[in-house]
Amino acid sequence: MKTFFSLIAALVVGCAPALAEQPILIRFSHVVAPDTPKGKAAEFFAMRAAELTRGAVKVEVYPNSTLYKDKEEMEALQLGAVQMLAPSLAKLAPLGFKEFELFDLPYIFDNMEMLHRVTDGEIGASLLARLEPKGIKGLAFWDNGFKSFSANRPLRKPADFKGLKIRIQPSKVLESQMRALGAVPMNMAFSDIYQAARTGIIDGAENPHSNFYTQKMYEVQKHITLTAHGYLGYAVITNRRFWDSLPSGTRHLLGQAIREATTYANRIAQEENDTALKRIIETGKTRVYTPTPAERAELKKLMLKTHAEMAPRIGKDIIDAIYKETGFDPARM
Repeated sequence: MKTFFSLIAALVVGCAPALAEQPILIRFSHVVAPDTPKGKAAEFFAMRAAELTRGAVKVEVYPNSTLYKDKEEMEALQLGAVQMLAPSLAKLAPLGFKEFELFDLPYIFDNMEMLHRVTDGEIGASLLARLEPKGIKGLAFWDNGFKSFSANRPLRKPADFKGLKIRIQPSKVLESQMRALGAVPMNMAFSDIYQAARTGIIDGAENPHSNFYTQKMYEVQKHITLTAHGYLGYAVITNRRFWDSLPSGTRHLLGQAIREATTYANRIAQEENDTALKRIIETGKTRVYTPTPAERAELKKLMLKTHAEMAPRIGKDIIDAIYKETGFDPARM
């Protein structure tokens, strides 16, 4: 009997370290649907983090504002209540990082190739580094795509926007953009857009097609115009103290998982938006309009006023650096 109990005790003692070893938990909160580019990239990152660390890290993804809403998530990250976020770039400005609003400038990027010269280069790296004094570690930029305008009336020329209440993210640049069009900017959380459009609190919005489709905006918006006037992207960020507390080997593997997820996110963003646009058309509920070159040029010229107006806020030096990097010249408009 003594031998039996001694054997059990030995087994318990031998298993104790293994039982005590719990995986590192990362709560990854975001506000969009799981089947959007960001939602899929977050799940991809969770999968690769588990695989690369052999289960030493577990990433729990909370989509659709199930953990925190737009205005809550940044504070939660800084307090350590959540370990990772991928907020849209405009949400970094309220923390004091007004330079991130450069991504909101209308028509500053004509295509993804121009954009990636910035996000994948020295300018992008320097922007992420500026987050660290606020306790935030910037890990990557993820694409979502270019935005289209939607409303319950056709939007073809600047006069069509006059007086419309259009939802925006919290961004002085987007406020300026809407005023340039004669529209009324309405700042509200992403999760509130559908209900606001359904009840008439807002008349329209601006979204990449994947967000428009997954939020079922086609049920409450009769028209969408493919303006591709602005970029919507995300900064993948983590709590700096949490990140620095990780074993160096774990940080290295998670960095690899982030790089792979970034490649995946940016690859599928255009595919997802193209697919979403087809599905929007298939619903038959929203009429899709492609502006003529002349109509697009008219909108672009009007909205470029925002660049000059916002230069003192964002920093003329960084705007000029982007112009140089991408070859964009507003004087040609």
